[in-house]
Amino acid sequence: MANDVGFSDFFYPAPDGLKLHARIYDEANNEGWPVVCLPGLTRNARDFHELALHLSSKAERPRKVVAFDYRGRGQSDRDPDIGHYNVGVEAGDVLAGLSALGIEQAAFIGTSRGGLIIHVLGALKPAVLKAIVLNDIGPVIEVEGLAHIRSYLDRAPKPKTFIEAADAQRRVHGADFPALTDADWARMVRAICRETEAGWVPDFDPALVDTLAGIDFSKPLPDLWPQFDALAAIPLLAIRGANSKLLSTATVQAMRERHPGMEQITVEGQGHAPFLETGDLPGKIAAFLDRIE
Repeated sequence: MANDVGFSDFFYPAPDGLKLHARIYDEANNEGWPVVCLPGLTRNARDFHELALHLSSKAERPRKVVAFDYRGRGQSDRDPDIGHYNVGVEAGDVLAGLSALGIEQAAFIGTSRGGLIIHVLGALKPAVLKAIVLNDIGPVIEVEGLAHIRSYLDRAPKPKTFIEAADAQRRVHGADFPALTDADWARMVRAICRETEAGWVPDFDPALVDTLAGIDFSKPLPDLWPQFDALAAIPLLAIRGANSKLLSTATVQAMRERHPGMEQITVEGQGHAPFLETGDLPGKIAAFLDRIE
């Protein structure tokens, strides 16, 4: 499959010994800042495959790209203690991976959960962050958006065939993503699912869903404004899906006021979270990184 080329697999131990995985694109490239890609809650390194290929081999200034599988996702081991499925532990895992790779500084691209981890990294080791791209995430998470995520995870279909899996994703997310093509939906399934004897199943530990069970959706969620304010000196590009339920336009405006140098892109016809490989997004992300470096 096309998704099996263009990178090497890297396995490393987490601080607690769990075996974790990352993909490395253009491994020998030591020119410029490397790019670290951090996926969403239930996503994995495959989510960034097309963008990583662009940044590592097609962009005007190719870069090394590292895309992480958090614990319990993709090719990383599952954790028997679901309490470890949290952004603090996952941020520590990312730092362990960077240390194992000898990466001291990088540009970071975080989708959803990945953007929250970037906020934590800013508190744990701010010097590692040279540039930030936040994909449909900010310091305020809208309750409606997180409730929507929990709802579809709770009622996730169990498709037997690839076509059924693509149709299922389109039924759940199609209203928020009218801009996507059949090829986009197919690529999504290959990124987030794996084929088994039972059919196409989500490529994450099902126990992850349990980590959302105790959230009270009748109350506002805690915000990360202090952590966001600590990122004020770091070049930032914020990407928002025009139909996003997780990141509001009001939050984006407040982010811009608190980070005056922030650049922003709104992706029409997409919700949470925009597919970073679609349209002109790869070129715009590459241009942002080149410009600020």
